[in-house]
Amino acid sequence: MPIYKMTKDSIEPITPVRFAELNLTERGDLQRLLRDRIEIIAKDVLVIAEEFCDWSDSRRRIDLLGVDREANVVVIELKRTEDGGHMELQAVRYAAMVSAITFEQAALAFAKYLTDRGDQRDPVQTLLDFLGWDEPQEDIFGQSVRIVLASAEFSKELTTTALWLREQSVDISCVRLQPCGTSDNTLLDVQQVVPLPEAEDYQVRVQKRTAKRRESRESSRDFTRYDITVGSRVIENQPKRRAILHVVKGLVDSGVEPEQLAKLVTWKYLFFQAEGSFTGDQIAEQIAQRNSKGNVRRWFVEDDEIIQHGTSTYCISNQWGRRTEEALKAFIETSDSHEISVKARR
Repeated sequence: MPIYKMTKDSIEPITPVRFAELNLTERGDLQRLLRDRIEIIAKDVLVIAEEFCDWSDSRRRIDLLGVDREANVVVIELKRTEDGGHMELQAVRYAAMVSAITFEQAALAFAKYLTDRGDQRDPVQTLLDFLGWDEPQEDIFGQSVRIVLASAEFSKELTTTALWLREQSVDISCVRLQPCGTSDNTLLDVQQVVPLPEAEDYQVRVQKRTAKRRESRESSRDFTRYDITVGSRVIENQPKRRAILHVVKGLVDSGVEPEQLAKLVTWKYLFFQAEGSFTGDQIAEQIAQRNSKGNVRRWFVEDDEIIQHGTSTYCISNQWGRRTEEALKAFIETSDSHEISVKARR
């Protein structure tokens, strides 16, 4: 929304302008001014480096690198453009690059930053005082990386990406910096657009709830692995879908008819069957031709996974879900004389 100048007699709009129209540069002006007033775009952050580049590719530089009160690393990227460019992708790359930074490395970067600016403060002690620590605590330093993007404007694509990243538990915010007025009398309208300040607490709660649900889903997934014995051969530590594969192949190799096994799992198709002898690639083509969806990935189709039996080629489903043990039990019950057994690893 526009900014207005209010007097006793009138309310007049202050015209928005571009940084370029004010002859303000990205690095020489915007970055230089914000590094000393970083709280404007990132509260409770200590800037420890400018144009940070502690890696081999010197072309990639973080505009401003900071640390917050919780000992998280803060990547700050600035743009004076009207859409933010691709700064969110760049910032994510930088966040990954600094995700393993240690307190010692941060202190060294801070020492250089202070020296370059003629600041006589002790870097280690200043960092410790800011964090409220008596001594360095490497085990809790830099456990997370925050991203702060500041630009004259943000495209819809950029804000959509930022919102999605927040849903994935990436702490990213977008702050719009809109200059207004003239070069002699410039006002700066600062607005956080992602997350919206009035919705930030709500979004944080949603993120935490989403993270808990994701954790719950992960914890409820069945990661049981199995040891399969087929005759004198023991195949160890197999995931459930491959346990099915080895048991079914072992049974067919020992003389059990595929149709007999297929009748044991009435809730799904055990096999894809094609008349003739085919390689893995050829049976995959058969699946794609017969199934309009072409969902080849739902079947074991490597050459050593398919079954040649009689005049047909069979491939086995790799989709089993929660009924894996039920299927394995049904198969094993047919193998009393075939020396095939399965043992779950708990």
